[in-house]
Amino acid sequence: MKLKKMLAIVLSALLIVLSFSGCADTSDENDGNDEMKTIAVIAKGESHAFWQNVKRGAEDAAKKYGGYKISFRGPTSETASELPSQKEMVQTALSNNVSGLVIATIGEGFTDMLEQAYDQKIPVIQFDSGIWEADIKALNDKGKNPIVSTVSTSNSNAAATAACNLFNAIKTDIAASGDLYVVGIIQHDQTGTGMDRTKGFIDEFISLADSDMMTKGKYEIIKEVKDGDSNNAYVDALNALVEKNVDAVFMSNEGVVKQVSDAIAANTGKYEDIKFCGFDAGTKQIQWMKSNKNPELIGAVAQDSYKIGYDAVEQCILAIEGEKVAENVPVLGKWYDLENIDEMIESKLVYEG
Repeated sequence: MKLKKMLAIVLSALLIVLSFSGCADTSDENDGNDEMKTIAVIAKGESHAFWQNVKRGAEDAAKKYGGYKISFRGPTSETASELPSQKEMVQTALSNNVSGLVIATIGEGFTDMLEQAYDQKIPVIQFDSGIWEADIKALNDKGKNPIVSTVSTSNSNAAATAACNLFNAIKTDIAASGDLYVVGIIQHDQTGTGMDRTKGFIDEFISLADSDMMTKGKYEIIKEVKDGDSNNAYVDALNALVEKNVDAVFMSNEGVVKQVSDAIAANTGKYEDIKFCGFDAGTKQIQWMKSNKNPELIGAVAQDSYKIGYDAVEQCILAIEGEKVAENVPVLGKWYDLENIDEMIESKLVYEG
């Protein structure tokens, strides 16, 4: 009997110790999670270097303010087939009662979910290319628009930077041309981003070229617009410009640059007399620029993806805290070429991938 009693006492003591130990571990973890507010960042992608830079900026902003954590998700590609997946990501975030939502969508159809955010008093920050115009109009019509700030590259200003640098590189060629010097634009789609970049480029180029008596009246601008980057659409655009005797080409995003660089690799001679100017970054663009061979990629404009992520989360935190929020936060693009490309890569403004 004494042995049984002693065993019972030992087992009881052991259970008490384990009970306290288990409670302590669980309590610490839950308390930490309960104290942290979650901001859901739903991007147009996740694995690409651009979006990884956005994520890094978003996480750093959360760390700076403290008390916040980031959940970062995005579809495997920016194609229409991934739209249902992205919608599910947004709905999951709302169902988990996040404190704020930072979002860039790959298509239309988010109105109901954004109305839900409005009803739940969840501030929404749109970033990069943001939310499609049709959805915003529907939200405004219902008086239920939860978007409090827009953080994105100033596409017009960035494209103007590209126009300025391209003009400086080709103005002597324009002045010396016997015929009209043809400047082509390959516009990657008909969204606001594509249109803003084209308009920003054209407006700045015309302003510069028409104010110089050596180039005024000696050029023309032709654009080719494509709605997608599949089936070599941008190569078709390039060849359409070649048929119009194009002398220089502005490519409005990384997708255009990739297809054009592949076309050039397959038939260098066909394009060797054309000068090119890019937008965004990526391995192919870096390799092309560093090769310093004809046809020449004289430079490109990079978006500061880190700052886009940082500023978007910062505005979201300000909104959650009831502080003043900037309605629009433009992020400037930066020109890079052979002279500063290594510095830009080191600072992660120009990414590989």
